[in-house]
Amino acid sequence: MDAIALLKQDHKLVKDLLEQLAESTTRAVKKRGDLLRQIHANLKAHTTIEEEIFYPAFKAAGKKEEEKMYFEALEEHRAAEDLVLPDLMKTNPATEQFSGRAKVLKELIEHHIEEEEQEMFKDAKKLLSRAELNELGAQMEARKAQLLTKLKAAA
Repeated sequence: MDAIALLKQDHKLVKDLLEQLAESTTRAVKKRGDLLRQIHANLKAHTTIEEEIFYPAFKAAGKKEEEKMYFEALEEHRAAEDLVLPDLMKTNPATEQFSGRAKVLKELIEHHIEEEEQEMFKDAKKLLSRAELNELGAQMEARKAQLLTKLKAAA
């Protein structure tokens, strides 16, 4: 699978999980906990393969505009993964505060996905050959499997 197809597949999975979380109620404590664990593991694996493999290749192939997109994407990862998600994970899932934080995380992630798919991925298709995208995809799949195994063992 090429790099962009893999990332889009991840985007769909995480969006679906975030949608389920947003639709859950304060009474669905177990469901919210399960969804949050899945979101955390999948987001961590996804952002790691982007930051370690895809983004550096994209930045190296591009120019000033791609470098700007690269740094913006890293900051969006940091906002979601280092600020909002840890707070959400410490919040009681039986509260409306949890609902609010889940909504903010969902909106952040959806905004990031839209920018990647509408801008970064289109540029990447112009800057990187089909062979390069396939090679990146293979590297990313292997690293993602490794990360998910490690994250699930730690959970």
